[in-house]
Amino acid sequence: MTYNNLAAWKEARFLVKTVYLQTSIFPQQEVMGLQSQIRRAAVSIPANIAEGCGRKNRKEVLQHFTLARSAMYELETELYLSNDLNFIKHDDLESILTQITKTKDLLGGLIKYYKTEIED
Repeated sequence: MTYNNLAAWKEARFLVKTVYLQTSIFPQQEVMGLQSQIRRAAVSIPANIAEGCGRKNRKEVLQHFTLARSAMYELETELYLSNDLNFIKHDDLESILTQITKTKDLLGGLIKYYKTEIED
């Protein structure tokens, strides 16, 4: 399996781009704070998908896909906090959350597939 053909990885890359654009307007004092944390969580998603694809053991593949999914939950929380602090507008938050949901759904399909493969 090559990661760069996976729809989940492609969508996760698009999510990173969106997150970077949205967080570029954060206040200067947040560069090392919430902005950095959000960007790390976003980058972690496609990185873990790719790393999982590089693993030979199916359980390790699943572990990295699960880490990518966990990073999406972290990212969501950080984005909600950013909205609470008025760093991100509500409409922009909703747009990013829609992208996260799409990525979660795609990744969820991969996780389900690997779970089935491990159980068989």
